[in-house]
Amino acid sequence: MPAQGKHRRPKSTSLGRGLAAVTAGGAVLALPVIGATSAFAAPAPAAAPQAVAPAAVVAQANSAAKAAPAKHSVVAGETLSKIAREYSVSGGWKKLYEGNRKIVGSNPDLIHPGIKLVIGAKSAASSDDKSSKASPSAARGASADRADRSERIDAAPVAKAAPAAEKEAVTYTNDLDGWIKESLAVMAEQGIPGTYEGIHRNIMRESSGNPAAINNWDSNAVKGTPSKGLLQVIDPTFQAYHVPGTSTDSYDPVANITAACNYAADRYGSIDNVFGAY
Repeated sequence: MPAQGKHRRPKSTSLGRGLAAVTAGGAVLALPVIGATSAFAAPAPAAAPQAVAPAAVVAQANSAAKAAPAKHSVVAGETLSKIAREYSVSGGWKKLYEGNRKIVGSNPDLIHPGIKLVIGAKSAASSDDKSSKASPSAARGASADRADRSERIDAAPVAKAAPAAEKEAVTYTNDLDGWIKESLAVMAEQGIPGTYEGIHRNIMRESSGNPAAINNWDSNAVKGTPSKGLLQVIDPTFQAYHVPGTSTDSYDPVANITAACNYAADRYGSIDNVFGAY
């Protein structure tokens, strides 16, 4: 069987195909056509860098100045213990007295109406010292940030930190219920035992809840030291067991209750253990 011839079709390039075209009018030269596959895409524009808030500005926002210390003008009938509880002073009346010793004087039990007490005064020296001791690298960074910030017109403003909410002060009603509750708060600070029920029971027996009650007919009255106040305390006992931070007036309800409970704790273990004359 005769061998079949192998015919190879010569490869034609796009250039060869585009060189000549025969028409009825003759040969016409044609320019080569560049394929779409040889086209190159234009490079995408680089994304604009995002604006970064300067570190120095953020640091300034985070180190906002603290609120100034509060000032309290003393009115008649107030005590350091009562004021300390109203402002929730950490450390109680002793801490308040330490910060206002020059104003109050040597006797913390005697505060005059009209004097102004500073509540929670703190020195700002520590924060100023930290600012003055910034490292050289941080200073250089802050300088670069300022130069960079001058070139950005539409920089977003930095939000200021919201001030911390002040702790709500505890207030008591000016009645028997409020006097007992305030006395219990003072007793808790001083470690004096006693309960609401024990105090209330003895008050109702001794004075029926009248803070101005006085006994002018018993043996104590005959000796010149009548029993006074809600829990009928004589002056020598009141002075010996007076609780610092309360009023020095034995008729003051809170001072009278706390002194009597302090005496009862020393003699009977607690006012709760008292069920008759004491």
